[in-house]
Amino acid sequence: MALIPATILTGFLGSGKTTLLKRILTEAHGQKIAVIENEFGEENIDSDILVTESKEQIVQMSNGCVCCTIREDLREALQLLAAKKRQGLLDFDRVVIETTGLADPGPVAQTFFMDDEIAESYLLDSILTLVDAKHAPQQLNDRQEARRQVGFADQIFISKSELVSAEETEALIHRLKHMNPRAPQQKAHFGDVPLKDIFDLRGFNLNAKLDIDPDFLKEDDHDHHDHDHAHGEHCDHPSHKHEGGHGHHHHTDDDVKSFVYKADRAFDPAKLEDFLGAIVNIYGPRMLRYKGVLNMKGTERKVIFQGVHQLMGSDLGPEWGKDEARQSRMVFIGIELPREILEQGLEQCLV
Repeated sequence: MALIPATILTGFLGSGKTTLLKRILTEAHGQKIAVIENEFGEENIDSDILVTESKEQIVQMSNGCVCCTIREDLREALQLLAAKKRQGLLDFDRVVIETTGLADPGPVAQTFFMDDEIAESYLLDSILTLVDAKHAPQQLNDRQEARRQVGFADQIFISKSELVSAEETEALIHRLKHMNPRAPQQKAHFGDVPLKDIFDLRGFNLNAKLDIDPDFLKEDDHDHHDHDHAHGEHCDHPSHKHEGGHGHHHHTDDDVKSFVYKADRAFDPAKLEDFLGAIVNIYGPRMLRYKGVLNMKGTERKVIFQGVHQLMGSDLGPEWGKDEARQSRMVFIGIELPREILEQGLEQCLV
């Protein structure tokens, strides 16, 4: 049986996850989608698009999709859905997991790699994060969960941008880009997003088809990583510290930050593996996403690597082009990551 693609939909309370989900479910795309709702007393999918108001855990929807409300373990829900699909009791093409607005998507993503049974049934496609343009500046200041959701994203959708000025939206886009330069951003007006930007993004795919977009690591004109501040010990910055009209400068205070590492010399595979293993051991919980295209000694092909927290994997990508500069490029997104330690260690892994 082919692997079932899974998409994690995350975003802070009120960011429009349910609106987007309803749109996905009611659009005539011919796909049957299983939805896992990780309930937390939030507004869940309206009963009017569910066929029955029953006490069952898995309910058929009016368009042939299925909805599964989990009150226990995500792993059990995924296993149950896969088993019913195998037995021909349920027919669906993919799974969307809607997390609660307070969730850290990390453990949800890890479920797909930690558990062999899940890994043999599902392919984690991507993490989509909704950001509410009106409330995000405050939420990102006050709530670490909101910052983590941005750090984990493969694709960011900005909702409610019609409620704020163009300048405020621009400032938010700029801030999100500093936190996570690898996730494309687009505005989502009442969940109106093309399906091609939601499904089959292959944000987690490690196969040869994945060639990292060469522009996604381009720094913007002013290198924003040099003004790190000394007050790293406050990792939760209540937003009252940021009053006084300097709305978009405080991204320097976000504890979720990204930085890019580039190298023109090849990596020594054994040294790199040892170093990354040690780093992940120490800083893994603070490393949200990391990803790169590497030039490795001993292969003519690109090595594509990526990870979430303590889990990392790599795979051979396409061959380097004849006229292509063999430059390794890596992006790290995490909470208060020790950039200097990482950079010095990576330097020592070069041939």
